[in-house]
Amino acid sequence: MKRKLLLLLLLPIGIILIALTGCTPKSEEKITVVLDWVPNTNHTGLYAAKELGYFEEEGLEVEIIQPSEGGSADLIAAGQGEFGVSYQEQVTYARTAANPLPIKAIAAIIQHNTSGFASPVDRNILSPKDFEGKKYGGWGSPMEVATLKGLMEGDNADFSKLEIVDIGAMDYFAAVKDHVDFTWIFYGWAGVSAELKNEPINFIKLQDVDKNLDYYTPVIIASEDYLKSNPETAKKFLRAVTKGYQYAIENPEAAADLLLIDNPEIDRALAVSSQQYLAGEYQSDAEKWGVMSLDIWENYGKWMNDQGLLENQLKADEAFTNEYLPE
Repeated sequence: MKRKLLLLLLLPIGIILIALTGCTPKSEEKITVVLDWVPNTNHTGLYAAKELGYFEEEGLEVEIIQPSEGGSADLIAAGQGEFGVSYQEQVTYARTAANPLPIKAIAAIIQHNTSGFASPVDRNILSPKDFEGKKYGGWGSPMEVATLKGLMEGDNADFSKLEIVDIGAMDYFAAVKDHVDFTWIFYGWAGVSAELKNEPINFIKLQDVDKNLDYYTPVIIASEDYLKSNPETAKKFLRAVTKGYQYAIENPEAAADLLLIDNPEIDRALAVSSQQYLAGEYQSDAEKWGVMSLDIWENYGKWMNDQGLLENQLKADEAFTNEYLPE
């Protein structure tokens, strides 16, 4: 009788344990995201999605890492990360090389190109014509040289009168102080920083000089093989990331603080001001965040080819897709 009574007492406990076991959440799928550079406000939507639990809601455990010296494209193509942050020009190079990399852009982080050439106002650089007799500081890319040459020739300037110096990762302020007259910057970071420092600059926005240079920079990429094998994961990832960027658009100061949780070395005043600037740029005039246009890819691919930068012509419709973005 005692044994039967004990079994009756233990039975509800067993039922409860079975029920709890059945309710245990499934293990999260691990995802690595490779950035294009050091963390900054271009990446805030990714950090917002992480800190606000949007990835977790989709069953994803996401690690965000900085790239090696070669950038994100090679790593993503080699399967060293599931998703990466890149640029339209890098994707174009990768897909048209003699040994092409099968990567594809799946979302535009910023809808229009916010980069351009910046210089202190006392250098009097107001147009590509004013590059003559000046010293430009860059990172040694053929695309840089082609862009400078194309813009100068379009403005009837003599490209041979421009001196180009490789300054590597040196920032704008250090470069123009002692080494060069102008550099290529993203206004949302270095331009905003100049405003905060009260150091006025002249800024030549690329798309204002040549509409073909209004390309997507940065973009989120993945390998074609990964997308084919994991289409639902790609959709989950972009669903969470979209929520992260929408949050940054609607709450720039709070979003900047989310970026700082993982990256406390970033100056908060710069992060907040940059975030306020980018809040109007992430989606801009597009119907939704992340969407890309075939015209933009065709125009810039043709421009790069016309400058002699590509080994093969870009098949623009194969370089990007909007199919993994949320409806």
